Amino acid sequence: MKLLSNLKPNEGSVHYRKRVGRGIGSGLGGYSGKGGKGQTQRSGGSIRRGFEGGQTPLHRRLPKFGFTNALFKKAYVLLTFEDLENLGSKIDLDVLNKVYKAGPYKLLSKGNPVANLNLTINKISKSAKDLIEKNGGKVTTL
Repeated sequence: MKLLSNLKPNEGSVHYRKRVGRGIGSGLGGYSGKGGKGQTQRSGGSIRRGFEGGQTPLHRRLPKFGFTNALFKKAYVLLTFEDLENLGSKIDLDVLNKVYKAGPYKLLSKGNPVANLNLTINKISKSAKDLIEKNGGKVTTL
């Protein structure tokens, strides 16, 4: 029967207060469960991210690199004479867009050009242009 004289709290609902700093035998003596000495032991004491105890931190030791903005960089689809071999002797952007479905295009001078190649392209290397003109072709850049 429950009477006021024998009421008890539910099992596990009451916790004992942690008594720190009351001797070695308590398990929380010495540093009172706070670890070592110094800044981290103190109330409110914390060390900022990247702090290395006064040593120059890694993010300041490493060299800095320049700024690049991908918005202003043009990414070209790189082509060679080997890629253009089967496309005929008159090549323009419409032909390239049908085959590669991307752009803009830049031609590099790997391989040998088709004789009398008539080419219209966004960008071309100097050596590729010289090879085409040497073989009797014509280059137009946009």
